[in-house]
Amino acid sequence: MTVRQLAIQVFRHDPRDPGSRPRVVTHGLEETPGMTLFIALTRIREEQAPDLNFDFVCRAGVCGSCAMLINGRPGLACRTLTANLPATITLFPLPGFELIADLSVNTGKWMRGMTERLQAWLHLDAEPDPDAIEAAMDPDLAESIYELDRCIECGCCVAACGTARMRPDFVGAVGFNKIARFRLDPRDHRDDADFYQLIGDDTGIFGCMSLLGCEDVCPKSLSLQTQLAHLRRVMARRGLATGD
Repeated sequence: MTVRQLAIQVFRHDPRDPGSRPRVVTHGLEETPGMTLFIALTRIREEQAPDLNFDFVCRAGVCGSCAMLINGRPGLACRTLTANLPATITLFPLPGFELIADLSVNTGKWMRGMTERLQAWLHLDAEPDPDAIEAAMDPDLAESIYELDRCIECGCCVAACGTARMRPDFVGAVGFNKIARFRLDPRDHRDDADFYQLIGDDTGIFGCMSLLGCEDVCPKSLSLQTQLAHLRRVMARRGLATGD
């Protein structure tokens, strides 16, 4: 059996180092059975470039930390088999986020800003009582909420979004997914007028060009297209009702 030799081209730059310049460094690596890009990058760091920066936590496609551009397409390094890629692999950090170094970007800063902007938490009518019995919820509704809660905030949808490339203040599919989740939750007292104030403009749902790169690259296969279309209709009706 022939063993493939991989040429992994990695973007390198540390913005904290005044002497660092953006560049691409090629690392040769022998492919092994079941190798993921996470394994390949770990070997490169252990054997060739100990100062290589990339993020990982769970190694199981749950935390979203290892998202990067893989041959120009956003994806998770831990879920990407090198066997499914050509022998030459090019890796860049996700665009649209603050670069920490090399393949590491600060998605957390962006996600926090988006969460605060959209007030993406339950707005209750009263302070929660930790001693109260948990309120019952229709199983189908609970399943629908859980489906939207599967977002891991990896940033792939933002990196694949054409509007986000042109408008740094664009909410992005991850933000719309959060709005859709809280609209469904009967415990949240907000109505569509409240949500319209958050996403009813060109930085929100009306700025979406419906290119749907977000859904194409979502590693959790969320129904982002459905949520975007539904929110746009709801917010358009709300805008017409108020004359905005």
